[in-house]
Amino acid sequence: MPLATLLEPMKAAILVLADTESHADLGRLTNALQAAREFQEAGDDVVVVFDGAGTGWVPELEDPDHPAHALYESLTDVVRVCDYCADAFHVGDAVDESDVDRVAQFEGHPSVRELVAEGYEVVTY
Repeated sequence: MPLATLLEPMKAAILVLADTESHADLGRLTNALQAAREFQEAGDDVVVVFDGAGTGWVPELEDPDHPAHALYESLTDVVRVCDYCADAFHVGDAVDESDVDRVAQFEGHPSVRELVAEGYEVVTY
């Protein structure tokens, strides 16, 4: 039996900070979503938070023609987006049209401290 199956379920918070500008950014996004999917498939508690420039990915990923759309769609129940940054990066309307929840626990932003306090390991991309 693999060691991973003997471990207690984990809690992971994947923060996507990468912009939508470059091929490298797309790579970080894809790695973030793949990591989230791995946690999810293992039965772990995972949340994906798009924050800062990363909020721009929500309208991109909502497009069915985007190469990462299917992966994103498989995770939408665990995806959140920074309330403040969605508006600051001019994607608030697109976020509101999606099924993604906005989070604003700390001055309009997601609370990383709250995630840590709840036992989440925070991974940034």
